[in-house]
Amino acid sequence: MSLATDRDKLQSADKPTLYKQIRIDIERRILTGEWPPGHRIPFEHELMSRYGCSRMTVSKALSELAQADLIERRRKAGTFVRRPTFLSAVLKIADIRAEIGALGRSYGYELIQCSRRTANAADRARLGARKTGKVIAIACRHSADDVPFAIEDRLIDLDAVPEAAAADFATEPPGSWLLHHVPWTEAEHSISAVVADEQAAAALDIAIGAPCLVIDRHTWRSARPLTAVRLLYPGESHKLIARFKGG
Repeated sequence: MSLATDRDKLQSADKPTLYKQIRIDIERRILTGEWPPGHRIPFEHELMSRYGCSRMTVSKALSELAQADLIERRRKAGTFVRRPTFLSAVLKIADIRAEIGALGRSYGYELIQCSRRTANAADRARLGARKTGKVIAIACRHSADDVPFAIEDRLIDLDAVPEAAAADFATEPPGSWLLHHVPWTEAEHSISAVVADEQAAAALDIAIGAPCLVIDRHTWRSARPLTAVRLLYPGESHKLIARFKGG
């Protein structure tokens, strides 16, 4: 859309004030995906030229968009489309060790099993890997004040993360190690509920059949699978909270 078209279209609209027209136009571009998360919004002088208005008018429109969490203004860098808060809540990868510490509780970690093997069909399906390669399979337990907090079942693709072969998962939780050593570009969370079977009940020190919260997560780097993990929490002592604003 040309600058002249932008200006003419807004001026012909039956709206009370120009800054609201500008805000609505930018908001439309963001919500339709025309300007995706991370996209740099034109600089204020560019918007002034585009809409034929003053800097104050542009600034007022951008301020309202920032208050709505649709954009973020970075000093000296410019203004960018912000990832919606509700997406950030879903995609955030938490460090369980840090999470427990933030609760003011003492963190504990126990490695239950760690093995390296050639990926079988189930491993490849779980990771979404097409080729046969090596994986590390890890089972571990996290505790808070000596009370089981979560059990973790993880696969790491060694072809994608070869440095994991030298990691000491007997002392370092795999999630913490990955967050500090392996960059990722995409993640997916799947959240569900199950009842504890005999093995899970024993690991979490809960009754068989007790409700549990399950988080299945996959991470990729440039479309290449890195890791797949299943985290199982006692349902009565764990919950997920996401606070966000509407558009």
